[in-house]
Amino acid sequence: MKLQMHSIHFDADSKLIDFIQKKADKLDTYFDRIIDGEVFMRLDKNEKNENKIVEIKLNVPGKQFFAKHQDDSFEAAADEAIEGLRRQIKKYKEKVVLVKQ
Repeated sequence: MKLQMHSIHFDADSKLIDFIQKKADKLDTYFDRIIDGEVFMRLDKNEKNENKIVEIKLNVPGKQFFAKHQDDSFEAAADEAIEGLRRQIKKYKEKVVLVKQ
């Protein structure tokens, strides 16, 4: 799956980009019709440790999935966002199967 990576207010290193790409590629096992996606990594300006935000948008035929999570590391935020997308995809597939029956 082709993902566009956007890092806002900082420069993401290749390890972080590869990590997110590998995690997102696993979503193909749940739904093989994912066209592409965008990932936004952003640093929030608050004083707390949880100032890293990851937003992921996936395009599938006729629908778009979106997940956003904030955590103290980009890896943890990406994990949670991808888990949210996985749940959305599974729910969507269950609805599609019910409609076709």
